[in-house]
Amino acid sequence: MEPGTARIAVDLLGGDDAPAVVVDGALRAVRADPNLHLLLVGPTEVAAGVVDALTPAQRTRITVRVTRTAAGSADHAPRADSTVRAAVSAVRDGAADALVSAGSTGATVSAAALGFGRWADVRRPALVATLPAVSGPVILLDVGGSLEPRPATLARHAVLGAAYAAVAHAVVAPRVGLLSVGTEAGKGDRPRRIADPLLAATPLPCDASYVGLVEGYDVTLGLRADVVVTDGFTGNVLLKAIEGAYAMAGGPPASGGAPRAAALLGVAGTVVVCHGAATPEDVASGIALAAHLWRRRAADQVREQVALLPAGDGPDPECGDAPARSAGHPGTDRSETKRWP
Repeated sequence: MEPGTARIAVDLLGGDDAPAVVVDGALRAVRADPNLHLLLVGPTEVAAGVVDALTPAQRTRITVRVTRTAAGSADHAPRADSTVRAAVSAVRDGAADALVSAGSTGATVSAAALGFGRWADVRRPALVATLPAVSGPVILLDVGGSLEPRPATLARHAVLGAAYAAVAHAVVAPRVGLLSVGTEAGKGDRPRRIADPLLAATPLPCDASYVGLVEGYDVTLGLRADVVVTDGFTGNVLLKAIEGAYAMAGGPPASGGAPRAAALLGVAGTVVVCHGAATPEDVASGIALAAHLWRRRAADQVREQVALLPAGDGPDPECGDAPARSAGHPGTDRSETKRWP
């Protein structure tokens, strides 16, 4: 167990099977980590399902921020009184160190970008997942944060993925590959054909190197690359296909143990997004990942590594992109916080 207190805000209403699986996952997380404190964001009666099952000593590590509105799947700008916005506000205001939600990915990414702001040199935040490959963990990004495969964004995400692999998973000199339909130069659609030489010329942090194009099986084998870069649409489809294949095969390889949750990179806060169909084990794993990232100062360290390199993923004339809108400010937070007696 890593040392240090971690205070994690948990969205009780996020997820297909919320709140039951979130309550169960929160219980597992608190019982497994004596240095973990949870700020439960949601209705009082749901939070009571966690608190009532804990010992008196464990209850001292629980606080509650009361709000009753869940962000919907179509809420790319969730209401200020939604659970995910309240969780973001709790972190921003210093009541928690990181947040976890299994709710709508779009709503969570939007709430985090609005509430925390994006890094100056990242226009599109990326969700990064760690997959249990045969030869060891493989970092896959993006898995849903940004669906458009702009070449400049793919190149910037390669930088983020390399830094994340080194900082969060202690990968030495990460090997970075770009997902395509073949390994020969010129393979793939237009964005990937443009991105391949762009990545080859992009400076990478942490002694990382670009190994070129990789294919889908490289994600599950892990022999050629430690970090695999793709767009959020393709990455999300691939991630769920791999999860389904592991389920059919009876589970991930023996080198597994990677959390079924993704970290959001590119915003000024520690955010973990669990699968919408998360199980209690997945929620507990996501909470543990958030605590791990906070204790390692992973978000700050990744940002520091990125800041050492030339900026950014700006407008890409070859793909006709317009500049992204700047992050706004969240609305009034109408939730309330209390410590459970």
